[in-house]
Amino acid sequence: MISRVLPLAGLFSDKLQRSVDGRKVVFELLKHKISATDRVIWFHCASLGEYEQGVPVMEALRQKYPEHKLIITFFSPSGYEIKKDSPLADVVTYMPLDTKSNARKFVELVHPELVVFVKYEFWPNFLIQLGEMKIPTLYVSATFRRDQIFFRWYGKFMQPVLQNVQHFFVQDVFSKEVLSDLGYTNATLSGDTRFDRVSSQLEMDNTLVDIVDFVQDRLCVVCGSTWPEDDAVLLEYIHAAAPTVCFVMAPHEIKPTSLATLQNKLKMRSVLLSEKDGKVLSDYQVLIVDAIGYLTRIYSYADIAYVGGGMGTAGLHNILEAATFGIPIVIGKNFDRFLEAKQLQKLAGLFSVSTAAELKEIMTRLETDKNFREQAGIIAGDFIKSHTGATAKVVEYIAQLLQSPK
Repeated sequence: MISRVLPLAGLFSDKLQRSVDGRKVVFELLKHKISATDRVIWFHCASLGEYEQGVPVMEALRQKYPEHKLIITFFSPSGYEIKKDSPLADVVTYMPLDTKSNARKFVELVHPELVVFVKYEFWPNFLIQLGEMKIPTLYVSATFRRDQIFFRWYGKFMQPVLQNVQHFFVQDVFSKEVLSDLGYTNATLSGDTRFDRVSSQLEMDNTLVDIVDFVQDRLCVVCGSTWPEDDAVLLEYIHAAAPTVCFVMAPHEIKPTSLATLQNKLKMRSVLLSEKDGKVLSDYQVLIVDAIGYLTRIYSYADIAYVGGGMGTAGLHNILEAATFGIPIVIGKNFDRFLEAKQLQKLAGLFSVSTAAELKEIMTRLETDKNFREQAGIIAGDFIKSHTGATAKVVEYIAQLLQSPK
């Protein structure tokens, strides 16, 4: 059914059309890029977030097994488009639709020695094919919840599919218990590889000259991956902030119309990063980043971070990218599905707000009370440090699978 619906949906969505077009060339690409003698490790990532989650394991395996080819598949066009030229992989492509014929053809062409699914996405036909061919298949940074299909009356058929997974590396105790309730004990509580990913950012060069020129000696608030719902609660505080406070806003949506709308709402001087030439950036109080790929490094200049997505239904964006730099974090009200946010809130390194008044109150305190701000930041940084190590557990297990060359 989906193989017929997706092409039709592509007629109404550029994003879906790219997905349809990309899947048309998967098998020809594999025939060209993979030979029968290649030793292959295959990673599947639903989208960009899962890719970033898998990077620490990919990097470790790249270093440990340089003779292997690494293939990365994506389901989402957004993940594929951004990472299709990733130097980590020999091949980056779409995951074909989950049919028996696609699964058989794909797995036979790739002939992987090891398959790693990052976090979730359960493709029944692919998992069954991998099981039939006795190819070790792992899930890394996996999470399980009671509301997943496995626990619904209509999803009982999916439970045996998990028998084709050799091992699950799960993020939390609850996920391990959920698997155990299904009869699966082949799980290790490893934690989340995202902590290793963001922690490694501290060892990189995060210098951004434009941000240095903009911030100068002002207190810097970075508003990352924001949506209009986030802007609605941010603007009251931004407009009331002292001249000694500057704002870097990195909206999730960077279409010209969306950026123009945001700029029109701002009552102080603002400038787009793309229009910086010939301007003295420190003359502006708000810098709007209308480009992708910079946010993680921008957080290194922040004194306070607001992470978007939580005021609406888009889903909270990655708080760990900010926390690793040891800064306090403010988010919206909707974050029940984000365990790390709930944990950091309990520790008082993160603060959730529901209204513009609440946001203004906590931001003002963080701005004016240096001790409070620094203590919250220390808590956030220590939170990251205390949760690293998942990658090492996964790689140690994989080393046992790939001990001897074929």
